[in-house]
Amino acid sequence: MLQRMLGAAACVGGAILALLQPVYTSRANAAETAAIAMHGAPALPADFDHMPYANPDAPKGGRLVWGLLGTFDSLNPFIVRGVAVQQIRTYVVESLLTRGNDEAFTLYGLLARSVETDDRRTHVTFHLDPRARFSDGQPVLAADVAFSFALLRDHGRPNHRQFYSKVARADVLDPLTIRFDFGGSEDRELPLILGLMPILPQHATDVATFEDTTMAAFVGSGPYRVTAVRPGSSVTLTRNPDYWGRDLPANRGLWNFDEVRLDYYRESNGQFEAFKRGLYDFRVETEPLRWHDGYDFPAVRNGEVIRDSFISGMPQPSQFLVFNTRREMFADVRVRRALTLLFDFEWINRNYFFGLYRRSGGYFAGSELSAYGRAADAAERELLKPFAGQIPADIMDGSYRLPVTDGSGRDRTTLKSALDLLAEAGYELDGTVLRHRASREPLAFEILVTTRDQERIALAYSGSLKRAGINASIRVVDPVQFDQRRLSFAFDMIQNRWDQSLSPGNEQAFYWGSEAADRTGTRNYMGAKDPAIDAMIAALLRARDRPEFISTVRALDRTLMARFYAIPVLNAAEEWIARWNRIERPKRTALTGALPESWWQRPEPASK
Repeated sequence: MLQRMLGAAACVGGAILALLQPVYTSRANAAETAAIAMHGAPALPADFDHMPYANPDAPKGGRLVWGLLGTFDSLNPFIVRGVAVQQIRTYVVESLLTRGNDEAFTLYGLLARSVETDDRRTHVTFHLDPRARFSDGQPVLAADVAFSFALLRDHGRPNHRQFYSKVARADVLDPLTIRFDFGGSEDRELPLILGLMPILPQHATDVATFEDTTMAAFVGSGPYRVTAVRPGSSVTLTRNPDYWGRDLPANRGLWNFDEVRLDYYRESNGQFEAFKRGLYDFRVETEPLRWHDGYDFPAVRNGEVIRDSFISGMPQPSQFLVFNTRREMFADVRVRRALTLLFDFEWINRNYFFGLYRRSGGYFAGSELSAYGRAADAAERELLKPFAGQIPADIMDGSYRLPVTDGSGRDRTTLKSALDLLAEAGYELDGTVLRHRASREPLAFEILVTTRDQERIALAYSGSLKRAGINASIRVVDPVQFDQRRLSFAFDMIQNRWDQSLSPGNEQAFYWGSEAADRTGTRNYMGAKDPAIDAMIAALLRARDRPEFISTVRALDRTLMARFYAIPVLNAAEEWIARWNRIERPKRTALTGALPESWWQRPEPASK
C-alpha cells in the first residue's frame, strides 16, 4: 500500500522529484526567528509562555458539541468538490506556523520551530521541530512539506493554486529544513502564506484520489483525530493523547476538550430549538430579532444559558447584496448605483432589527483600513493616479455617503435619483414596468436566499424595487444548494459576507481579482475584472510598513466602492454568542474575537 501511495505521489508532477533532492544554497541576509510579522515585529518575545487570550491552567477533559447549519459530504476541506467539514483544517491538520490572534498578522512556531527570510522577502526557509509527529507516529519531515506544497499547488483549492504558483523554486535542504524562493516576486506576504500551508503526510496521502470527495479521515499532526463519522449528520473528533505539540507555548491553554462533536442541522429553526434543549453547547447568533427576543426561555432565565457580546478589533462583519456582473442587466455601473439607492436600510433596520445594525459604504467597516468617510491622503492619490477618471470625486474626498431615506419605505427623493440614473443607462417606465429603451426588455432579476433574515431583507428590497418598475423575484433554497450555486456563480443576486482581517493580502485577489472572476470556487462572486483593483492588490502586497499598507488598503476600498459591485446591507459592531454554562471561556477575548479552542468544560464541583 505504501509503495502504491508513493508511486501516486510521484505523479503529482516532475517538480516533486526535484523538491526532494537536498540542495544547499546561500542563507546570506537571512535572520532565523521564532515568529514572523507581516509588518513590524511580533508582539510576543521568543520565550513567551502562552498566548495572552488563553488560560494556561484550563482543565482538560469533557466534550464540546457544535451545532452547524447545513450538511457535509466530504472530510477534505482542501478541494473544491463537495461540502467539507472545515474544522478538519485546524483540529486535525496543522500548518508550519500558527496565528497570533491578538495581532494583525503575526505567525508563531508550530510544526516549524523557526523561520528565516531576507529583508526583501525574496525567499523563506522553515526549520521543522524535530519533535513534530503525525498521529500515526511518523515524523513530520521537509519532504512532507514539499509534497504538500506541490499537491495543493496542483490539486488544491483555487486559493492554494493561485498563491503557491507564485513560488519559483522549493528545495529540501536537509530532512528538517525546506526553502522556498520567489523568483523576484514583489509579494511580502508569501512567507506568511506558506507558513499557513496545511501539511499532509506523504506516506498516507493518495494523490490519485485526492480531488475526490471522501469520508476517509486524514492522518494529520493536529491535536485531534477523526474517530466517528455519520455522513451528512455528525463528525466526532477525539483528542490525541500522544499529540506532539501539547506543550508548545502557542498551544498552552488551547485544545482542552477530550472530544469535539460537530452536529449538523438542515434548517435554522430546528437548529435553534436543538440549542434550547441543550443538544449542543454554543451558538453564534446572527439574527438580531432572535437575539433581541428569542432567548427568553427557562435556561436563560435561570442562568444555565449565558449570552455574551464581544467587540473584536477586526473590521466589522458586513453583509452585502451582490450583483453578478456576468449577467447583462448588471453590467452597467449606473444600474448598480441606482439599485443601491433603492435599498431602504432605515426602514429595514427599524422594522426588522430594532435599530441594532449600522452600515458602511466600504469593505473594511469600522477599522483604520476603511476609506469610507475619509479623504484620500497623498499616498492614496498617487496610487490611484492612473485610474483617477474611474473614481468619483466624492469617494476620493470622503464626502460620499450611502443614501439615507426617511424610513417610510416610500422615500421619493431616492426613488427619483435612482430613476434618473436608470434613464442615463437607457431605461424608461412603460406604465408600471421599467424597460430598456432599445431592447424593450424589462429590468428583472432573481434574489437567491437561504435564511429567514435573507428572505425578509430580499422581500423588503423587492417591494422598494417594484415602486421603480423593477421585478425582483425571491428564490429560497436550502444551504447546500445555496453554496453550490454561489460557488458556481449560478445566480443573479445573493447576500454574502466577506470576513476581513487587519492585514488583508493575497486573499483579496481571491475575493475580487480579475483572475478569480472566471474560476469557480473563488469568492469573486460579483465577477469583478478591474485593472485598478488588481493594481491595488499588487501594491498592498509590496507595502513594507504599516502606514504605507493602510493607505494602500484604503485605495483598494475606494476602487471597490467606486464600482458598486454590491449593496451594503448591514454590519454588526458586536459578535453575539450564547453558551450553556457547562462551557467556560477565558476572561480575555482575542483581538480576532471568540475562539472555541480556548474554551473548556466547567469542572464538576468536588463532592463533600
